[in-house]
Amino acid sequence: MSDRPRADRLPAADRQTAADGLPTTDRIPAARPHDDPGRPDGYGPVWSAARRRVDEATLRAWLAFAHAACDEADATALANFRRDIEVVRKPDRSFVTAADEGIERAIRERIRASYPDHGLVGEEYGDRDAAGATRWYIDPIDATHNFIRGIPIFGTLLAVEVDGEVQAGVISAPAMRERWYAARGIGAWSRGLDGERRIHVSHVASVPDAQLVYGSGRQTAASGLMPGFDALMAAAWRERGFGDFWGYTLVAEGAAEAMLETGIHRWDLAAPQVLIEEAGGRVTDVDGERRIDAPSFVATNGLVHDEVLRRLRGG
Repeated sequence: MSDRPRADRLPAADRQTAADGLPTTDRIPAARPHDDPGRPDGYGPVWSAARRRVDEATLRAWLAFAHAACDEADATALANFRRDIEVVRKPDRSFVTAADEGIERAIRERIRASYPDHGLVGEEYGDRDAAGATRWYIDPIDATHNFIRGIPIFGTLLAVEVDGEVQAGVISAPAMRERWYAARGIGAWSRGLDGERRIHVSHVASVPDAQLVYGSGRQTAASGLMPGFDALMAAAWRERGFGDFWGYTLVAEGAAEAMLETGIHRWDLAAPQVLIEEAGGRVTDVDGERRIDAPSFVATNGLVHDEVLRRLRGG
C-alpha cells in the first residue's frame, strides 16, 4: 500500500502568504472561523477560543514578542548547529549545550525587560515568580539530542499561560525552516517553505485508518503508563517514531492523527497544547485529564482520542 497524501490540506483561499520574515503584530493573520460543526465531542477551535483569558490585542502582542524572541533563538541555534560545542550531562543524564543555556538566558532577559511581573518556567534555569497569574514556559532547544547529533529536527518552544490556561505559543525549528504558532481564538498557523497557512487536524475517525507517531517506544514501555501501546501501534494503519515537538506539529497539520509521549515536562507541552487545540484537536494525559504537568501526554485530532485512550489503557 502506498503512503496516503497529507490529509486535509487547506484550500488556497484559506492560506495567507506573509512578507519576508515571520509575522509581526500587524501581519499576524486575522482570526476566521474554521470549526467543524460535525464534531460529536464538542472540541475544536470554537471550544479552544472559549479558553481565552485576555483580550485579542494582548494575545497578538504576546505572539509578536514570542516571534521576536524565537528569531534571536534561531540565530543562536544555527550558529552552533553542526559545530564543535561543549556538551554537559545533567543529573537526569540528559544533555545540555551552551546554546541551550544561552537561548534560555536571552529569552528570560527579554521577558524580564518587557513583562517584569510575569513568571518564568524554563528547562535550564527553573522557575522564577511562577506562582503569578501569568507565566512563560521556555524550552530553549527541544530535541537537544538531535541538535547534538546534527539532526535538523530541533526547535525552540515558547508559550504564555494565564490563570492555568495556555494562551499563545510558538514552536520554531530553524534548521527545518518551519515555524508554528497559535493563540486562543486566532487559530493555529504554520510558516515555512510553502508560505503561511492556517492548519487544521485531520478528519480520520478510526485507529485502523490512522497514522500514529510517538516519542521513545522504549521509554513508553518502561514507564508502564501505556500498557496497550504495542497493541495500539499494531492496530493503526501506520506508525512512526517522530518524537519531540515535530510529532505534535504533524497532528496539528493533519499529517498524523495522534502523538504519544511519556516522561515529558511542562515546557515541552505548553506550546503544543495550544497549537493542537486551536487546530481542532484534543490533548490529555493517558487517563483523559487535560493538563500539561502529567507524566504522559496524548495529542490527537479529537476524533480518535477516546479510542486511542481506551487502547492505550489496554481496553
